[in-house]
Amino acid sequence: MIVQFGSARIELVLGDITTQRVDAIVNAANAMLAGGGGVDGAIHDASGPEVMNELKRRYPDGCPTGSAVGTSAGNLRAKYIFHAVGPIWRGGGNQEKDLLESAYQTCLSLGEKLQCRSLAFPSISTGVYGYPVDLAAETALRTVATRLEATSQLELVKFVLFDQGTFGGYARVLETMLV
Repeated sequence: MIVQFGSARIELVLGDITTQRVDAIVNAANAMLAGGGGVDGAIHDASGPEVMNELKRRYPDGCPTGSAVGTSAGNLRAKYIFHAVGPIWRGGGNQEKDLLESAYQTCLSLGEKLQCRSLAFPSISTGVYGYPVDLAAETALRTVATRLEATSQLELVKFVLFDQGTFGGYARVLETMLV
């Protein structure tokens, strides 16, 4: 599913984020940037050990929730990995929406600063962090669409979703944005 926003496109893809041909891949990281399972584990496995070594060297104190840091992409096709720390879902009353939006905004800003034309995002916080997919999709897609309408640098933002349920949640939200 591809939708135009300003001069750029949002594309929903069912698949493996590590194989995407984009300038930067976003990793759903933990605050200690220590590696983990899910998307984080897959990205670290595919990128090789030099990315983890770079994280330890450049960001020994980790990264706060709602923010992101950039590294090289190691063995991936991308130039960069943006390690974004999304919030753990605690029922919605602990600034989860604001923190999730901030994580996406920080990645978009990093992309613009590094002159990226294309980014690939996973569904940040919807795995072990328990953020409901429909709510996360709403925040993610609206944040990205608003930014794309205001910039001409980014040409493509992909949401690379690992399973059919997550893809369906994002597709439903994106369809409502077209009305």
